[in-house]
Amino acid sequence: MLRSMYSGVSGMRGFQTKLDVIGNNIANVNTVGFKAGRVMFKDILSQSMSGVTASVEGEQGGINAKQVGLGVTIAAIDTLHTPGSAMTTSKPTDLRIDGDGFFVVSPDGGETQYLTRAGNFDLDANRQLVNADGMFVMSAEDGGPIQLDAEVTAFSISQTGEIIAIGADGLATPTGTFIGVAMVANPGGLEKVGGNLYRMTPNANLDGELVVGLAADAEAGSGSIISGQLEMSNVDLTNEFTEMIVAQRGFQSNSRIITTSDEILQEVVNLKR
Repeated sequence: MLRSMYSGVSGMRGFQTKLDVIGNNIANVNTVGFKAGRVMFKDILSQSMSGVTASVEGEQGGINAKQVGLGVTIAAIDTLHTPGSAMTTSKPTDLRIDGDGFFVVSPDGGETQYLTRAGNFDLDANRQLVNADGMFVMSAEDGGPIQLDAEVTAFSISQTGEIIAIGADGLATPTGTFIGVAMVANPGGLEKVGGNLYRMTPNANLDGELVVGLAADAEAGSGSIISGQLEMSNVDLTNEFTEMIVAQRGFQSNSRIITTSDEILQEVVNLKR
């Protein structure tokens, strides 16, 4: 069989994956805290038809190797952790991180922890700060759930993540409770688990260590927490539709390679007639 046919098949598979990623990006264009993905390609190991010949001064010139490529494969599917645009909601429990860092949530109070940039939080019946799936938002002091006292009827959240209680007389009283923010050395190394959540991996932080710290910490480099705003998806529709056209044309071109290779094979078969 012709090598070009298999190269065309690999190209179609690669561009199909690219279209899958683009489709997922466009589907999540309005998902809070969503980070777009992209596909990077690399060539497959080439087949050598002949090796390299060294040159000998005054006797023999050097000859380059003759190699035929065998197609393309996926090099990486990256998650782009660039900031998304801010959407103002004026709801005190809607939070956005202005800078680096992730909110930490847990379904069991701290034993299992996930990271997220989606700050659409709320208070449950026990006055615990939870996300839309009922996972607890972790505090910076002890890494445990955040629960407000019954006497706190109104509150605000500062840029450091501290919850400020507002009394009936309008006076603000710091509660000493801070919403935690975790820093990640390599955000691209985080594993997506769905629901706007990421799981820590050894390639995100050394040894997979997850430390919950304070927001607006200059030493740690964490961003400030902005109350009353949400971070929207960082998907750029203009770029996605452009990449969709490129992927579509690439897919069509590779399918044409297969068609042409098939026609050539048909001619070879017809030689026997």
